[in-house]
Amino acid sequence: MAKSPVVTGISPKEGPPGTRVTIRGEHLGINPNDLSSLKICDCECMLSAEWKSPNKIIARSGPGKGRGDIILVTKSGGVGTSTVQFRGYHETIGPLKESAVWVEEAPLNWGRQNSSVTIFQLDDPLGLSVEGDEKFPENELTELFPDGSGDLLSENFEPAWFLLEHHHGTSFDDLRVGLSYLKRKVDSQNEGQLSFLKDNVGSVMEQLDTLFTLKQNYEADFERNNETLFRVEEAINQSLKEATHLFHGVLTRREKAEATRNALAVMTRYKFLFQLPINIDRNIKNEDVDVIINDYARALNLFGKTEVSVFKKILEEVETKILNIRINLKSKLHQMPTTLKQQKKIIRNLVALNDNGDPGWEAIIHMKQFLIDKIKGSYQQFTTEEQANETPNKNNRHPQNKHKRNISLSQQIESQNVEPKKVLCIDEIATVISDYFPDLWKLGQNYFVGDLAVKPDCSHEKDFKEMILDIIVTVSDIYRTIMLPTTTTSSFSPVPIIWLPHCLKQIRSVFTVLMALDLPNEALNKISSVIFDLRLHCLNILFKQASEQIIQLKTTETWKLDYHSKQGTISQLPNDFYKIIMEAMNLAKEYVIRDERRETALVDNETAKNELQLLVHKCFWNFSQVLEQVGLNADTNCSSTTVMSLSGSSVTGFKLHNDLMWEQKLLITISNSQYTRNVMLLKFKKEFEDNGFPTIDVVVARAVELLENTESKLLETYIETKSDPLVGTIEPSMYVGSFEWDSPSLLDLREVRPYAKEIITNLIALHSEVQTIMPDLMYAVLSEIVVTISEEMSRLMNCVTHFSENGAMQARLDLMALTFTLSNYFTPNSKDFFCDATNAVPPLKSEDNEKYVLKCFEQFKTRMHLQIMCFLTPCPNDIETSII
Repeated sequence: MAKSPVVTGISPKEGPPGTRVTIRGEHLGINPNDLSSLKICDCECMLSAEWKSPNKIIARSGPGKGRGDIILVTKSGGVGTSTVQFRGYHETIGPLKESAVWVEEAPLNWGRQNSSVTIFQLDDPLGLSVEGDEKFPENELTELFPDGSGDLLSENFEPAWFLLEHHHGTSFDDLRVGLSYLKRKVDSQNEGQLSFLKDNVGSVMEQLDTLFTLKQNYEADFERNNETLFRVEEAINQSLKEATHLFHGVLTRREKAEATRNALAVMTRYKFLFQLPINIDRNIKNEDVDVIINDYARALNLFGKTEVSVFKKILEEVETKILNIRINLKSKLHQMPTTLKQQKKIIRNLVALNDNGDPGWEAIIHMKQFLIDKIKGSYQQFTTEEQANETPNKNNRHPQNKHKRNISLSQQIESQNVEPKKVLCIDEIATVISDYFPDLWKLGQNYFVGDLAVKPDCSHEKDFKEMILDIIVTVSDIYRTIMLPTTTTSSFSPVPIIWLPHCLKQIRSVFTVLMALDLPNEALNKISSVIFDLRLHCLNILFKQASEQIIQLKTTETWKLDYHSKQGTISQLPNDFYKIIMEAMNLAKEYVIRDERRETALVDNETAKNELQLLVHKCFWNFSQVLEQVGLNADTNCSSTTVMSLSGSSVTGFKLHNDLMWEQKLLITISNSQYTRNVMLLKFKKEFEDNGFPTIDVVVARAVELLENTESKLLETYIETKSDPLVGTIEPSMYVGSFEWDSPSLLDLREVRPYAKEIITNLIALHSEVQTIMPDLMYAVLSEIVVTISEEMSRLMNCVTHFSENGAMQARLDLMALTFTLSNYFTPNSKDFFCDATNAVPPLKSEDNEKYVLKCFEQFKTRMHLQIMCFLTPCPNDIETSII
């Protein structure tokens, strides 16, 4: 339907009746025939309306008085509105004044004119001059006196209006003078007949002269011939006779014409009956049933009770043809599909043709059966094709599923354009419900309220309700069987996940159609329950799909690295995990979490909340397992191609080569786990809350525990992997070249032995590796390895049975160098082990030897300054003194 007319401007804004008004606005009709009514000041002006365009109309105002709206009514837009008003007023109109309305003529005084002037003929009744005064705003006067007028001759004359309009600038003293003048004039009008005669003496004298002249003329005629009146009477009688003779032939012919006309009327009446069978056949060919009904009703009305045998024979022939028409109409009524308009027309025709049955209820029964057959037919076709394709699909199902498992849901949707048979069945049923069910419901409502021209049978109300429920239950059961086979006894496989959103949309469209019809809640709850279960099923499938994709991440790790100044080096694994979860969440938000009208909210349902938490927890648990498997089996299941990118900080002292070592991948996996725990989980929590999902605080807390356990396992493996070879090289390096601590041929002490430098160099390499990949683990890794080194040094020193003086000096120097370099990563255990190793070395015999050891130690710090700087701050002085 078009928009309603809106009048936004008129020109002029006031005038007397017949004023040519130009009306402007929007949606003022699409053509002249679209105009239905035009009222100005509540007066119909449609006869004078000239349609120019949808924005312009010209009309003449009617006899309305005062202010009023301009209301335009169009066939396309209905009743319009007006933002402006027109003010109509009446002017005093004389015989020489043009007017658009009829004015009652008043007798005019064509004789002597009265020399005196009445008070109402003055320019101003107060006798005051108004020259030079500004005109008072008319709109304000209208607001002050909505029903009044300043016209002295008006029935609604308001003195205050007159004074404001003409004397708003006059002083009070002048108004008092004007009042006195007005009183004198009024008193002069009330002096009596004598005063009236004085004022109108001219008119009175003229009337007397006229009467006197008339009397003289009549007396003169009567004296001259007193038989004038008799002659006039005879002339009138003679004229009457001549008129009668003159029109005698005309009257005779008129009587004959009336007789002929009556005869023709009777012949025409019988001709209708004689030609009725032929007319019925002709109208049947033209499918003009309304004409047949009218002719049939007219024939029954005219000849229904006739006793003439000829008329009875014709009526019997007509009844036979009408019976055939009833049979044909009932056949059309039973044919489906048929629109509601066609059904109502057929029912009305059957009732008009005096059908003995109940065509309205018959139409409802056949339409219901048509819907059931259509729905079950679609389902039967699907089941037949499903059973026919079941055996071939079993052989090809697994390879296809295996191929699709590694691609995302959105990619699967884009790659498959052909709808499965299940989806086609759901679409077809939704189309049947949308196209035909509203007509069935409206047909039933029209039947029970009596709009089908047939008396309704109220006993069918219960049967109609059962019909509606039968259709809804059938649709609900079929949808459950196709889409939720795990909840029914059906053996069909579920709908592919890529088509679940589409199917949910189709079922929601059915629910929308049913809600628009205002069905009983019992019927709506059937479909609402299916939608809720399907939404829950979609939620389950989406996150299970995400969980399976997360498991596949262990085979897709490319070790493309990215360095973060705060989090360290990570691969693409956390980001891939984030993308999978977010994709599932967005799809769930779009198709599942978002509630349509009158749908059960998933976020408020405890079953849905628990299901969602379990699904998300499963995803997090799978990712922790993926991290553990990637870290522990990084050398066998991952690609060796590595790309390093830096973000936020630069890397110095270590470079990741194209071929990563297993230990490096293990450390990167720990960094991935820590990055997921510290960053990704918080992002997941925020995204779920922002998108309307139930809170996942408990799931996030459990995920933190899972990742911490995974990090502990991986870190323990990394430390063990790094410490075993490092500690295993200490003893061979210490005794390389047949070195003995008590050998009398031991050379003079000059510097720290190579095995100690080798320990420091190995730790520097480890330090560089950890610093490059994950600086936060530096203390945890080096402190544990330092413990193993200190324990090994304590064991080796305690295993020495005898130290020579030079051997003792060398051992103390080596221990001092190691203790000073590694003191920043000491734990109580490592400190105790180094003290135990130091105590195993005998004290030096002379103070000179002690000074010499300190001198060598200072030389070590100078020479190894860069290496020592890798371990940050040096060891406190009290540790050096205690070792000496």
